Amino acid sequence: MLAAFDNLLMDDRPRDLKSLRRGLVEFLYFGFKNARSCLFVFTFMATVLVMPRAGLFGIPRYDLLLIVALGIQFWMVYAKLETWDELKAVCLFHMVGFALEAFKVSGSIQSWSYPDFAYTKIFGVPLFAGFMYASVGSYIVQAWRMFDLRIRHHPPYWMAATIAILIYANFFTHHYIGDYRWYLAACALGLYSRTTVIYRPLDRDRQMPLMLGFILIGFFIWLAENISTFWGIWRYPNQLGAWSAVHISKWSSWSLLVIMTFTIVASLKHIKSKIHIAQD
Repeated sequence: MLAAFDNLLMDDRPRDLKSLRRGLVEFLYFGFKNARSCLFVFTFMATVLVMPRAGLFGIPRYDLLLIVALGIQFWMVYAKLETWDELKAVCLFHMVGFALEAFKVSGSIQSWSYPDFAYTKIFGVPLFAGFMYASVGSYIVQAWRMFDLRIRHHPPYWMAATIAILIYANFFTHHYIGDYRWYLAACALGLYSRTTVIYRPLDRDRQMPLMLGFILIGFFIWLAENISTFWGIWRYPNQLGAWSAVHISKWSSWSLLVIMTFTIVASLKHIKSKIHIAQD
């Protein structure tokens, strides 16, 4: 059934559609393809929303979320919705995210906390937490296929990798030597200023600046973060007494993290063939 739905969405035969109707149909297909690309995100977030805080059958909530996340991920590989190489990239996102989480919840930093008990907690972080970062990578991998993404004027890989490493390092070092995110954002803006993403919502290619894509994805992650903290999956210090919206500044952090995630996805062999590297 899902394969049939995918075939319907990716059917790019020319359509005889006039301006207004074409705009509406392309917008609907754009929404459906994005929703389909969020398969892991939606199923995992739905589990988060329905999971009782006390857990089920004597199993703590965080442990159940880990079991569900693993089940979804391996089902996607079994159903050929992701390749083994893509799974390796998703696992890398998980490890990168978990390392960041362990640092942020440590006693000397305490940027946020996971208040509930779990058998699968390591360094104060439940193992399922890495999948929240992996879900971003899963979305980009799925969107690449659904929209037949192609990248024009991508910066040289060594430059992209350098800015990605610096972005990741800043999440750690800003606690000690200052927050340089806006300098890094300015560098990324200059690096990707000419970069465009070509995508196909229906039967014609469209394009937009890649940086705009990073910002939009970061915004929707920020919305998901508000949902997660509202349901008590984790809490920032200012949310311990009563919930409040996650500060808007986190949007910039997530957008920068998306740049790092994109850089990892762009290194996959079958995706590199669709990336044009700027030569000047």
